[in-house]
Amino acid sequence: MSNFALTTTLRSFVPKTISTFPRKFGTWVALFSLKSSLDLKLRFKPSRLIHMENKESSSSRGALIVLEGLDRCGKTSQSGRLYKYLDEQGHSVESWRFPDRNTGVGQMISSYLANKSQLDDHAIHLLFSANRWEKRSLMEEKLKSGTTLIVDRYSYSGVAFSSAKGLDIEWCKAPEIGLLAPDLVVYLDISPEKAAERGGYGDERYEQLEFQKKVAGSYLSLRDSSWKVIDATLSIEDVEKKLREVVLDCMITCHKGKPLSQLWPC
Repeated sequence: MSNFALTTTLRSFVPKTISTFPRKFGTWVALFSLKSSLDLKLRFKPSRLIHMENKESSSSRGALIVLEGLDRCGKTSQSGRLYKYLDEQGHSVESWRFPDRNTGVGQMISSYLANKSQLDDHAIHLLFSANRWEKRSLMEEKLKSGTTLIVDRYSYSGVAFSSAKGLDIEWCKAPEIGLLAPDLVVYLDISPEKAAERGGYGDERYEQLEFQKKVAGSYLSLRDSSWKVIDATLSIEDVEKKLREVVLDCMITCHKGKPLSQLWPC
C-alpha cells in the first residue's frame, strides 16, 4: 500500500468529533500541562532545595547547658532530674560534672577538696582548668553529633572560687580562653546563709560561709547574656519546671544550627 493510500485509510478512522473541538483546545492542553507540572513540584522537591535542607540539618547540634551556683544550691540534684527528663523524652543527652574526678588531674583535685593535700592557690586553679581542657575535644565531638550536655559546674566556678581567694580575675580567666562557651548558663540563686542551712554543708574545703559570700560576689561580676537566674529557694518541683523551660528553648535554637563559640574571646 502506498503512503498516500495508508494516510487516507487512517484518516477515515479518526473520530469526526475531533475536528469539531473548539480552537481553545490548545489552551486547555497548556493548563493541563501547568497543573501536572505543579503537582510534580509538590511531590518532588528541586535538588537545590533538598541540598539546602540537608545542609541545615547537618549543622544541627546538641546544646551545652551549664548549671552554676554556690555550694548546696541544688545543682547536682537538678542536673540529675533534668537529665532524666530529657532522656525519657527521647533526646540524646549526657550528664557531666566538673571537676571530673575520674581523670588523673581530677584525682589530684579530689584529694585537695577533701583536705587531704595542700596546693598553692595558683596551682589548684590551673589544675581545675586542665581538668576541663582534658574533656574539651570530647565535648565538641558530642555536641556536633547532636548530644546535649548537662554540665554541673564549668569555667565560671573556677574563676569565681579562685578570684574569691584574692587572685586577679583576668588571670583566672586566661587559662579558660578557648574552651567552648555554654549555650546557656543557669545560675541557681540562693543566699550563702540559706545554703549553709542545707544538709551536708561544710564537708568540703570551700563550704565556709564567709568564703561563699565572696564567691557570690565573683559570680555576679561574671554574668552575661547567656545566663538565666532561677530562685533556688523555690520547691524542687518549681525549680525543675523553670529549668526545663529555658533548657528546651535553648535546645531548639541549637538544633536550628546555632554555631559553637569560645569562652571570653580576646
